Amino acid sequence: MNKSVSIAKAKATLSDCIREVEAGSSVLITRHGKPVAALVRASDFHRLDRLRKAGPEGGLASLAGGWEGSDELVRILNESPRFGQRETSPLDQ
Repeated sequence: MNKSVSIAKAKATLSDCIREVEAGSSVLITRHGKPVAALVRASDFHRLDRLRKAGPEGGLASLAGGWEGSDELVRILNESPRFGQRETSPLDQ
């Protein structure tokens, strides 16, 4: 279950928020009702960071690796021919 808290409440209950994140939830932090930050597990943060760094042009090859049994996928992707970039549509449509 994910929850949303104001900055003031997050500050006052930081330990509780961290416990919830450790248990698998995420905590959305808001200012005047608008989302401004999120507390997530460190493993989720690292995955999000990898996706952000890969960008829309990165494709599957840029994300492969880092999990058990992924070495074969990395090898296949590195050996496959590339045919250029595909058109990407904006995510906000």
